[in-house]
Amino acid sequence: MEAHALRKQGWTISAIARHLGCNRRTIRNYLNETTTPGVRAKPQVDPFGEFVDYVTARLMEDPHLWARTLCDELEDLGYRQSYQTLTRQIRARDLRPVCTDCATATDRANTV
Repeated sequence: MEAHALRKQGWTISAIARHLGCNRRTIRNYLNETTTPGVRAKPQVDPFGEFVDYVTARLMEDPHLWARTLCDELEDLGYRQSYQTLTRQIRARDLRPVCTDCATATDRANTV
């Protein structure tokens, strides 16, 4: 990494930060190897994880269930994330089953 090479050449943390366009604390963390450049820490707890089973069960019952209705149900159960996050999680985890009755010629899902 460039920050380590500059530090070995005797550059100060402030000079390295100015040269690389980063914050001094970021450079210090890179040099101490507390963080890795370009890698973001993932959250320890998956806030959606506790609702996956419920969402899966509801969507298996009714593949046409609106995400807005599902979001309202989840909010009653303690879900505190946004509607957009819910729909993104449903897509990312592929939780909505494919309805064979509604399959189109393009084989794409009709609902979110």
